[in-house]
Amino acid sequence: MSDITFVQENEENKIVIASNGSNLREKALQNGVDLYTFGAKLMNCGGVGQCATCMVEVIEGMENLSPKSAFEERRLKKRPDNYRLACQTVVNGKVVVKTKPKRKKK
Repeated sequence: MSDITFVQENEENKIVIASNGSNLREKALQNGVDLYTFGAKLMNCGGVGQCATCMVEVIEGMENLSPKSAFEERRLKKRPDNYRLACQTVVNGKVVVKTKPKRKKK
């Protein structure tokens, strides 16, 4: 089992229990965690890894996540190394992520 702590802006943290091998985006949505900014709520790809709107910042536990996919490597190459796409990320241990991180570059 894995603990996923979602750090949300202007709200309390939300801790979700997930089985190892769970998809980060699916667990967030199943537990009412908002991953998307306003425009992305209307125009996201639905988790198939094409739009890169489900970006999160990994605060702790990067070693407990699946390796970055080729799509993530391309889409996030100008972002900090601890940014991931929730739809492309499999959780295999305790992790802390910040939803809707600022779009800062490396």
